[in-house]
Amino acid sequence: MTWYSKLPKVELHVHLEGAIPHDALFDLIKKYGGDPIIPDVEALARRFKFKNFAQFIEAWTWKNQFLREYEDFSHIAELTARDMAKQNIRYVEMLFSPSLFVRHGLEVQELIHAVRIGLSRVSEIEISLIADLVRDYGPESEMATLKKLNEVKSEGIIGIGLGGSEHEFPPEPFKSLCEEARLMDFHINAHAGEAAGAESIWGAIKHLHVERIGHGTRAHEDPELLDYLRKHRIPLELCPMSNVCTGVVSTITEHPIREYFDCGLIISVNTDDPMMFGNTLDKEYELLVQEYGFTRQEICRLLLLSIESSWLSEGRKKLLVASFEKESSWVG
Repeated sequence: MTWYSKLPKVELHVHLEGAIPHDALFDLIKKYGGDPIIPDVEALARRFKFKNFAQFIEAWTWKNQFLREYEDFSHIAELTARDMAKQNIRYVEMLFSPSLFVRHGLEVQELIHAVRIGLSRVSEIEISLIADLVRDYGPESEMATLKKLNEVKSEGIIGIGLGGSEHEFPPEPFKSLCEEARLMDFHINAHAGEAAGAESIWGAIKHLHVERIGHGTRAHEDPELLDYLRKHRIPLELCPMSNVCTGVVSTITEHPIREYFDCGLIISVNTDDPMMFGNTLDKEYELLVQEYGFTRQEICRLLLLSIESSWLSEGRKKLLVASFEKESSWVG
């Protein structure tokens, strides 16, 4: 067991649909008639190789066709939670997009309930849900989804995210939706600065008043934006290996995470869609040491920033920090 695997960890930007263990997804593919180009689990892993963001979206859409029944969601939620617990991840704020699956005749409320059933089977890890709404479906459609989500908020939904095709659908039209979500006491974040540039982040901040930015990779395109993020302590949910796999950055050495850390931004390190990118939090942190010269003390500092970025109460944050600092692997 490596030092990275021994470390207690937090994850704030991971999609349930992109974290399904390959064995579980392959079982679902077989359940629904199979796919001739996916004869085994190894072929499934090869299916998740991308040269650009468009290829990633195509693979994402292809995969989702094999999630059709409520029991499928309970099954993948349980196995995903077990996989995360094995990695010594203690707390997760997990994105899930129920709107994607309504076309199969499934109900938003029942989908959330099914996911929670699966997550509740794994007591070693705490997972809160962020319902990631889809820009592509438009604000009116997702406003209806929001109202349904509010009915099942007690299933552990702590926030609303805005995902989908960031480069095609700017954040401004979703202002009223986010205002309504805030009145329902949901936290708010949005994917921004990934497939689009700094203007997408500005839009999410000024119009949606988000509490966190999903990715924010391209914030450095505007020095004024970096100053604003630092001054107002708006956290970025960084996903370095994901950004390389989707072509947001050409190589890992071009990712701005070191710059953001050194200039005092509040950041967290995340996997995004680990079973599609072949990454883990262990690998993410190890890569930061190898490629950017992060020290073990700095890795622990990143974990503390992740806790600070979370939507836990201040009391819960303090307890989580105290429990991390008691671990034998912790470097103060």
